[in-house]
Amino acid sequence: MLYALVMTALTVAYRLVAATALEIPNFSPVMALAFCGAIYLREKWLWAVPFVALILSDLWLNHYYLAQYDYGWALKELLLRYGCYGAALGLGWLVSRRKSWSAIFGGALAASFVFYLVTNTAAWAVDKTYAQTLAGWWQAMTIGHPEYPSTIFFFKNSLISDLSFTTLFAVVMEYAALRAGKPSLLTPANPHPPKLHYAH
Repeated sequence: MLYALVMTALTVAYRLVAATALEIPNFSPVMALAFCGAIYLREKWLWAVPFVALILSDLWLNHYYLAQYDYGWALKELLLRYGCYGAALGLGWLVSRRKSWSAIFGGALAASFVFYLVTNTAAWAVDKTYAQTLAGWWQAMTIGHPEYPSTIFFFKNSLISDLSFTTLFAVVMEYAALRAGKPSLLTPANPHPPKLHYAH
C-alpha cells in the first residue's frame, strides 16, 4: 500500500513537471499507473486512486493550459481518455489473474495501442480537416496534420513511456512483495528443485 501511494504521488508530481517544464509530448506515467494499479492493488476500491490522481492533475493542467496558451481540453476529450485508462485497468485485472513478465509487457503494449487507436480515430471523426475516408483515417493514424509532429511520433513517445513506467512500477511492487516474503516474479526459479520421495 505504501509503495503504491508513494508511486501515485510521484506520478502526479512527474506529470505536472513534465507537462509544464519539460514539455515532453505524450510521455506520461498515467497509463502505466492505471494498468499496474489493477495488477497490484488487491482492494478494488483502490483502483480509483489512479483516476483521482489523474482528474486532479487534469484540473490543474487544464487551468495552466488556459492561462498559458488559451487552450483547454473539452469534456468529451477528457472522457475519451478516461475510457482508455479504464480499458488499461481492465487489462491489468486480466493480467493479475495469471501474472508473468510476458503478460505484464503484453498488457502494457495493448493498453498503449488502444489509446493510440481510440484517440486518433476520434480525432479523425470530429476533425473536418481530415477526409472522412479510409485515406483520411490513415492520415490521422500516421501523419496527422503536416504543421505538427506526426501521429506516429506521439505514439512512439506513448509506447516508450508506457513500457518504461510499467517496468518501473512492476519492479518496485515485485520487490516490495519479495521483501514481505510473498511470491514475487523477481524470485529466481530454483535450478535444483527438491527430489520427491514416494513410498512404495
